Amino acid sequence: QVQLVESGGGLVQAGGSLRLSCAGSGLTFSRYAITWFRQAPGKEREFVAVINWIGSRMDYAPSVKGRFTISRDNAKNTVYLQINSLKPEDTAVYSCAAGRYVVGDDDMDYWGKGTLVTVSS
Repeated sequence: QVQLVESGGGLVQAGGSLRLSCAGSGLTFSRYAITWFRQAPGKEREFVAVINWIGSRMDYAPSVKGRFTISRDNAKNTVYLQINSLKPEDTAVYSCAAGRYVVGDDDMDYWGKGTLVTVSS
């Protein structure tokens, strides 16, 4: 059974940082690109960042570029999302997904359930 499990969310003040993790099991994790998405209350899901299978290529949404960093450790079957300089508008449920390397497309093979990030002003 394939599982993607996100962790690391929480309540943080504006300007703070968090590191989210996406741990995979039941799949050959290193064969998949991993994408982070987020969905804010009352809004549609949006693309945040993607990393290719080996960690040599990454892309970011313009709204997070320069503040968020995606990385992976295939030995641990884990992808990380370091989020810095948090803003209230970053408040959302952050989910990871495994699939092809596609910027902005949410046609993924597997999804996690998400972790909530709440940024207070």
